Amino acid sequence: MPGNLKILTLLVLSLAALGGCASTPQASPQRDAEAKQFRAHPATSAIYVYRTDRHAEESGTDLYVDGRLIGATLQQSFFRIDVNPGMHVLNGMGPDQGSLRMETRPGQVYFVELNVIAGNSHFAVVAPQVARQAIISCCELMENWAPGQRPLLR
Repeated sequence: MPGNLKILTLLVLSLAALGGCASTPQASPQRDAEAKQFRAHPATSAIYVYRTDRHAEESGTDLYVDGRLIGATLQQSFFRIDVNPGMHVLNGMGPDQGSLRMETRPGQVYFVELNVIAGNSHFAVVAPQVARQAIISCCELMENWAPGQRPLLR
């Protein structure tokens, strides 16, 4: 019995470790469709950060807004981040420290394309009509991590 218990314990620990590989969860189809309406609340600003890159060899990078962890970016995905109007800093954390400072206004929607190339994050503000089409045609909404939530170890 002790041998079987040891094997069972190793199996449970292995499954727990595999569960730790999970990254940012994908949003439900309903939330994805709602986000693709591209609406902002009159008192806040909405920032869409999206990745259209399809380079399988490129890994994700963790996305932060004003020091708050939003989630792990993936190819062909996007985040919608609602913020108070004002100055904001978007930055990647992973292989690099790429960043972008931007000012937002109430009731406005902003679009930022993120490309991860050779381990470096490149942020660029994109025109709304271009960004909306890119997001609709390629990307799936990812859930934002709650404040204070930490990703599981990968």
